[in-house]
Amino acid sequence: METKSFEVLHRSLAGNAVKTASALRETLASLTGSARDRITMLFDEGTFVETGAYVTRRNSEFEDNAAEELEGVICGWGAVNGSLVYAYSQDLSRTKGAVSETQAQKIVDLYRLATENGAPIVGIFDSAGAYLPEGIRALAAYGKIMKAASLASGVIPQIAVVPGISQGAAAVIAGMYDFVIVTEETASISVNPPFVVGEDAGKSGFAAETGLAAITAKDAAEAIGYAKLLLSLIPANNAEGTVDSFSADEVNRLVSIESYTGSRDMKSLIAAFADEAKVLELWATYAPEAVTGLISLGGVVCGVAGNNYAVDGGVLTAAAARKITKLVSFCDCYNIPVITLADSKGADVSLEAEKSPYAAELAKLAHTYAMARTPMITLNAGEAYGTVFTLMGSKALGADMVLCLEDAKIGVMPASAAVAFLWNDKITGDVSRADLEAEWNNVVGTPVAAARAGEVDDIISAAEIRQRLTAAVMMLQSKSKGSPYRRHVNMPL
Repeated sequence: METKSFEVLHRSLAGNAVKTASALRETLASLTGSARDRITMLFDEGTFVETGAYVTRRNSEFEDNAAEELEGVICGWGAVNGSLVYAYSQDLSRTKGAVSETQAQKIVDLYRLATENGAPIVGIFDSAGAYLPEGIRALAAYGKIMKAASLASGVIPQIAVVPGISQGAAAVIAGMYDFVIVTEETASISVNPPFVVGEDAGKSGFAAETGLAAITAKDAAEAIGYAKLLLSLIPANNAEGTVDSFSADEVNRLVSIESYTGSRDMKSLIAAFADEAKVLELWATYAPEAVTGLISLGGVVCGVAGNNYAVDGGVLTAAAARKITKLVSFCDCYNIPVITLADSKGADVSLEAEKSPYAAELAKLAHTYAMARTPMITLNAGEAYGTVFTLMGSKALGADMVLCLEDAKIGVMPASAAVAFLWNDKITGDVSRADLEAEWNNVVGTPVAAARAGEVDDIISAAEIRQRLTAAVMMLQSKSKGSPYRRHVNMPL
């Protein structure tokens, strides 16, 4: 049978040709268009099962042709790394992947299966836009997908892979997902068309720099590979709990942080204590003054967020706060332990920051930490003064365990500012400003002072960072998100 187009295929299926159902499915599967290649590539070999395989697009009142075409999206389920996953892949070869009422229904039905069975969903975006002949029904179709994504948020992980076009309402839908993965050359994701707002809009670099894309891949194959890696690191749903990842790395391995000490690059510190030095960095290009990602620590997958002093002193900018908030919020949804690493010269002191609006972004960060119920561990690795100390996973905001390196500098303000504000009158011919600043650092701005106040649990050496963080993660693995159920108190009789 000729298979020049999907329309030809459908005509043969709808006719009276004598074929068995299995033969029809085999014929359909033999058409490996790019959308089918992509979705098949996602799943473990031989496990993909399609749903709604023969669903066709409806003719609208603006069309009088009798021919029907298969709907422009492929949906189904299967195993990824041995675990159940649902996915859909928009097919540009079917009505240019245009989103119609029927396509939306296929995707919404897939969402229902995914949420009811507690399994992640992956959307592979590649569509020219709404199916215009349907008019308002096409716009409603986008709304139905948005609602399904919203209802699933925080219940099952959602990953958007964008190897093609995702513009207008489709970009909004992708933005609702937990992670967006774009390809370098072929992805185009923006609300407004690039030819209207500028050719840079929609490109992969633009999506990464603005914080929309969590990961940038070379091509569709690598993007799908990243999706599979993410799926191996995160729980299937919000009730599954933390993910255990096999690691042969010695839990009690001592670490060296000489690279970090010299560069103050937080990425080098994370690599020093992570299992096998492996880090999946997320939103790397966006707000590089902060670092966020996923690691395995003692075989337990954790989220990690920290200031990167190597970039502009690790200033806690509005964008950095938003980036950290995104990571902590996701981890809290799925009970993934969060390790916070503080090392920043302070808040962003600028009019541009206040226009962000800065207070609102920092408020979101504070709110996220304060409301989080997932295990939270903080390491003050360098400088943490003032608001930064409070916002970056402090005990006051709810951290379960706060550790501090021996040479960390923490307190209300840096020594230079503190002396200027409080000890300026102590400067004499015999006592210099430098002497007072050294005294402040040795007496007031020390981990010991914070520990005595109960805001630091322990002061540790650099070599034992991995040991202590791993021990804290393991201790907190059974942490309950709420108060334990109690029938009644056991009265002392």
